[in-house]
Amino acid sequence: MNQSITSQQRAAREAHNDVRIAPSTAHSEQSRESESYTHGHHASVLKSHRWRTAANSAGYLTPFLEAGMSILDVGCGPGTLTIDLARVVAPGKVIGVDASEDVLERAREEETASEVTNVSFEQANAYSLPFADRSFDVVHAHQVLQHLSDPIAAIKEMVRVTKPGGIIAVREADYGSMSWYPQSHGLEEWNTLYHEVTSAYGYEADAGRRLLHWFQGAGIAATSLYPSAGIWCYSTPESREWWGQLWAERCVESNFALQAKDANLADDVALEELAHEWRSWSEQPDGWFMVPNGEIIARV
Repeated sequence: MNQSITSQQRAAREAHNDVRIAPSTAHSEQSRESESYTHGHHASVLKSHRWRTAANSAGYLTPFLEAGMSILDVGCGPGTLTIDLARVVAPGKVIGVDASEDVLERAREEETASEVTNVSFEQANAYSLPFADRSFDVVHAHQVLQHLSDPIAAIKEMVRVTKPGGIIAVREADYGSMSWYPQSHGLEEWNTLYHEVTSAYGYEADAGRRLLHWFQGAGIAATSLYPSAGIWCYSTPESREWWGQLWAERCVESNFALQAKDANLADDVALEELAHEWRSWSEQPDGWFMVPNGEIIARV
């Protein structure tokens, strides 16, 4: 990253230290129903969400699944993972819920195209699920708690709608544990900025390492918790280009970019420079990027 951008980023962080309380305070005064998803649903975000399947994102859960089980998928996004889980437990009923009606429209389009008949989608908030107590065999959430200001409250709500003896399964990325090669000051700047943005809005970028703590905080006994970890690795020419290009787009066009600017953490010049760093990394023939994910199974 050139010297002018480095100076700008340093100034943005100093500004962040001065104003950080402002966005956090504003956030705390909102109802939890109006929390703003850090990534948003820009095409660059949905591109990665649609890539998710039971095989690449829920391998820790699938050994516990059986035909006929009912599943609630909290924060389902565009629904590809939800639909894949429905295939696994067919003819069991699977419901995906998300706070965004816009992204649910895309999920329903995916449902129609898939011809999977045991899945449906509803608008709902993770803090107030519109289902009776003890309704589902499995409650699943993938990359959701990191975007909530009160993840323990959301876990308690998941417990409420899970049948006795049922399963809650959660998987969350851990941004502080991400690593890459070649070393890149620009990607370090991106990672630092991402942490600052999520912190400013009351969210947790390093959610993966906190899952055991949060589930115990929700009152679930340690003996009923089964934590693990899984990895996404982008190291082939195709996966490098895909991962690098989608993050280049996110840096300038997604809700992440808007929140960074709204919190006075970065401006358009700095964000474009980060996008350039992502594109440069994606073109490296020896490029490698690892995303660790915390995983947890809870028996309730």
